Amino acid sequence: MPQRYVVVLLTAACTTVCYIERVGFSVAYSLVANRNHVDQATKGWVLSAFYYGYALSQVPGSSAAQQFGGRRVITVAFLAWTALSLLTPANPTSSSLASPALLSLVLIRFLVGATQGFIFPSIHTVLALCIPPHEKSRAVSLTMSGMYLGAGAAMSLMPAVAAADAPWGGPAAVFRLSAGLGLMWVVLWVRLFSKDPPGGGGMGRGSGSISSGDGTPLSPRLPGSKHDLLQDDYLNDSAVGSGGSSGSSCSSGGSGGGSHSSKAIPWGAMMSSWAIWAIVINNYTFHYALYVLMNWLPSYFEQALHTSLQSIGIGKALPYYIMMIFSNVGGVAADFLITSQYLSIAATRKVLNTVGFLIGALALCLMPVLSSVTGAILCSTITLGACAFARAGFSVNHMDIAPRYAGPVMGISNTAGTLAGIVGVAATGLILQAWKADIEFGWFLAFVTPAGLCVLSAAIFCAFATGERLFD
Repeated sequence: MPQRYVVVLLTAACTTVCYIERVGFSVAYSLVANRNHVDQATKGWVLSAFYYGYALSQVPGSSAAQQFGGRRVITVAFLAWTALSLLTPANPTSSSLASPALLSLVLIRFLVGATQGFIFPSIHTVLALCIPPHEKSRAVSLTMSGMYLGAGAAMSLMPAVAAADAPWGGPAAVFRLSAGLGLMWVVLWVRLFSKDPPGGGGMGRGSGSISSGDGTPLSPRLPGSKHDLLQDDYLNDSAVGSGGSSGSSCSSGGSGGGSHSSKAIPWGAMMSSWAIWAIVINNYTFHYALYVLMNWLPSYFEQALHTSLQSIGIGKALPYYIMMIFSNVGGVAADFLITSQYLSIAATRKVLNTVGFLIGALALCLMPVLSSVTGAILCSTITLGACAFARAGFSVNHMDIAPRYAGPVMGISNTAGTLAGIVGVAATGLILQAWKADIEFGWFLAFVTPAGLCVLSAAIFCAFATGERLFD
């Protein structure tokens, strides 16, 4: 199997394990906290600590990946959160904010978030150097779909583990299981991917085209794609790495050379680029919709539909599995449209992004109108599946415009996405509190808000996104 395929499978497993840990902790802690009557404020402190650490570490994580190599950073960060998971208190039930046990739990969750925040930008740094352009849409989609597989698996399996009796069950068993999966993944990662990808290779070429030697490109540019400098890279199976052929290896070249670039990261230029901001804004919107549904859908079922989310069985995990499927469908569709020369890179990103977000917006608006359990399950599943499909637009575009700096751009974008979770969850609560006298209208506003963001973000992406390599 080519090395790049091994790397994609490993990074997909990486995101799966990270989300099993993330969602698994929430499931286990919520169960034991409810049993022991831990107040809502304390639960909020504990559950939100992860996201503060995660948000603060995205940009430092991307810088570390540029300097030391994404493979090394991922290895160290994975070992760190695995150790922290093992240190998590076995029965985290204290409600006193002055309690050393509670403070240690909050600190551990903050640090787990911080260490996992180093992982995701580093993954994009590795993929940008390992994956040839004509495969990157589906490679990124497959890797990121692991998040949804992990979330769905945790939602399906971890409640039973957390509810079982010790020593094979209970919160401590959930934490040990997550840590065990983490250690297993690190062993595979180190054994199967022993060197960082080389620092330049096919991803860093300034010309963006393969020449026959007399200046004539080996493959024609598409009509209207004169600014899409990567189009020829898609149509030619260009090498990734200094010695590879057809991108078959991303570990050769140099004596374990790092994936970092000798160039300084152009933070100022990137932060002033509307193409970068189009990616950031769309990532913010994606996570706003995702986190609002993840956190408020149970309350919607209970308050508006008078039923428990737990009573609908697989329905609670179905949206995550649908996201996994449609994330990959979007990636395959993007690569097909580009390599078959139906659309330019920029047009492909914009079309898939717009289709995904507009369908998601429509489903969000229909959810409170249908006002039924079946309708809510259907609309939430369509919303999340469509938004996952849109990731073939905004979530891959940073590799088009800044392949050398894919990690830093992902760090900026993911910081915005994490902040969207904090802002979106809090804003939804304020909306529902303000309209508690008319709760049906309150829920309508709660769902229309992310729908409006979806439409606005799609328009911004259409206006400012590009397929041109802007930073190299």
